[in-house]
Amino acid sequence: MGEQEKTGVELLDISSPANFPYDYSCGKIGSFFFKALRDQQKFYGRKCSECGKVYIPPRPVCGPCYAPTNEWVEVGPQGVLECFTVVHFSFLDPMTGKKRPVPYGYGLIKLDRADSRIQHFLSESDASRLKVGMRMEAVFNEEREGKLSDIKWFKPVE
Repeated sequence: MGEQEKTGVELLDISSPANFPYDYSCGKIGSFFFKALRDQQKFYGRKCSECGKVYIPPRPVCGPCYAPTNEWVEVGPQGVLECFTVVHFSFLDPMTGKKRPVPYGYGLIKLDRADSRIQHFLSESDASRLKVGMRMEAVFNEEREGKLSDIKWFKPVE
């Protein structure tokens, strides 16, 4: 039964574009991480004081044991591709606001010396040339702003 039949009132749908621009602080830990990406082209994770897991992107507290992370550890820039997909439909990239050319590869990379994964675009868009477990390396943009989009993509290590 439709809404009008239930209530006797015709409902009107109105759509309107909305824009909600905002800025937020990424705090001390996030600032250190993004400045290192921008200025040094390096990844740093945070190590848990209890279990020793290293998180990338860094976080102030370990998820499994709730202990504080208290040590910076340089990780990457190489790692292992743990899963991937090749996307064949276009969309606006939320990191750049530009239309993403298709097809493109996207995957989860576990950087060397890290226990968590980072998700990002891949240079390879041919699924037959990608394999779970293959070595990958970060490629940075020449101009960087201190964002994850400073990483152009991860490419297979030859």
